[in-house]
This record gives sequence, structure tokens and C-alpha cells, in this order.
Amino acid sequence: FMLEEATYLEGMLTASMSKTGKAGAVGGMAIPSVKSTIMAYEGGAKAVNPSFQVMTSYVGNWEDVGAAKEAALALVQQGADFLFHNADAAGLGVFQAAQQQQVLAFGANKNQNDIAPDVVLASAVIDIPRGFLTVARQVKDHTFVARVEKMGMKDGVVSLQYNPKLV
Repeated sequence: FMLEEATYLEGMLTASMSKTGKAGAVGGMAIPSVKSTIMAYEGGAKAVNPSFQVMTSYVGNWEDVGAAKEAALALVQQGADFLFHNADAAGLGVFQAAQQQQVLAFGANKNQNDIAPDVVLASAVIDIPRGFLTVARQVKDHTFVARVEKMGMKDGVVSLQYNPKLV
């Protein structure tokens, strides 16, 4: 799933709204699928402002809410006025830091706008059931061909869901 398409848009939104020219990104673990979403976020920000800075921190797991919060607070102390995460359950700590420091944040992988509706501006969302339904239909219709399948925004599998409370 090409979540990077939506995180790129989050980066563009960040750079167009940031007052400091800096954002923070918190990843669960430094694995390729997480790194690529952060790189896309940074790429979107730099497309709007080439000098924009995205500072990144990895907590080393997917569950440690406290570590993610501390990482996010450190990024805000370094000037980040937006926070992005791809840290699964640990991402809750990023939202807690955003609320504490009154900065905006972005959700990842699913619609997280309601988790912290006062600070989550939008979420990069993967509709996994829709992706699997596409493949299941091909199998049922005997048109499935084994291959690497990349699904993104054009397929309706990846989207950017804005928080209607903040937009």
C-alpha cells in the first residue's frame, strides 16, 4: 500500500502552515515501510519550502506510548510546530505531546482524527479491506495473476482524511 502518497500531502500541508519551518516525525522502528513514509512526508514539505526541516526520532518499538511522547516533546523543544508519526500504538504518545505543547499532528495508517480531535489535522489512511477485496475479486473471476501489487490513492485504497473539526 502506497501510504507515502498521503504522507507526502501531509508534508505539503505542514510546510504551507508551519511558522517555524520545522516538523518532527516519530517512527516506531526504522524499517523500510516506516522510513519511506517519513521520507515522503519530508519530500512533500520540501516541495513547498526547500529549506523545510523534518527532524526524526525512532522509539524502537510499536507500543511504548511514553517513549513516543518523550521523543515528540524533544522534537517540539527543537522547534517543531507539527508532528507526524508512523508508530502504531506508540503514536498515541505523539498526540499527547501535541496536546500538551499545542501543536498540530497527523495520524497514520488509519483515521486517527477522533483520537485527539483538537490537534490531529488529518490522517493518512490505508483501507486494507478494500485492497484485499480487489484481489479477492480477481481470484473469484479467475483473472488474478501473481505479482507485486501496489495500491494507492488512485485505487481508493490510500487516502488523506481531514479532521472536519480543524479544517
